[in-house]
Amino acid sequence: MDFVATKINIGQDFNEGAYTVTFYTKQSPVNIYEKLKDIKQISVVAKKKSNKRSLDANAYMWLLINKLQEELKIGNEEIYKDLIRNIGDYEIIPVKNEAVEKFCKAWSKNGIGWVTETFKSKLEGFTNVKAYYGSSTYNTKNMSRLIDLVVQECKQLGIEVKPKEEIDSLLKEWDKK
Repeated sequence: MDFVATKINIGQDFNEGAYTVTFYTKQSPVNIYEKLKDIKQISVVAKKKSNKRSLDANAYMWLLINKLQEELKIGNEEIYKDLIRNIGDYEIIPVKNEAVEKFCKAWSKNGIGWVTETFKSKLEGFTNVKAYYGSSTYNTKNMSRLIDLVVQECKQLGIEVKPKEEIDSLLKEWDKK
């Protein structure tokens, strides 16, 4: 029941003693209204719309990773995780020693690229966890860096890649979504 709004207004209904929130959208909200009209309370979440990755850019990245897999004889997931570590979009989180394994396991359930590394903390009884975000959270800039890194790796091994203009075009399509 998601929709995209281009404008938001607030008002106040003095008869009800409540506020009104109005969203402007070009999508018909009739189906949403019909499903929710008789419910006493609903939960509403409004957030900034973010551009999703272009499937073409993502698919091309995985195509190159699979070519690296064939050349290096290493699993494609391991290659992907290594690339994620090289991009370096992460948080360092101090975690109680007894909870490190549980935290790392839970973090990795977010996806293939959600990897962790641990190192000694200055805090007694804690371990620092370097928790990397998977590419599903990447903006255009980070995804571009990831694809550039995959392209560099392929070029070093003599694997043919698309010209830079075509790759840039894939990323521009991503911006439009």
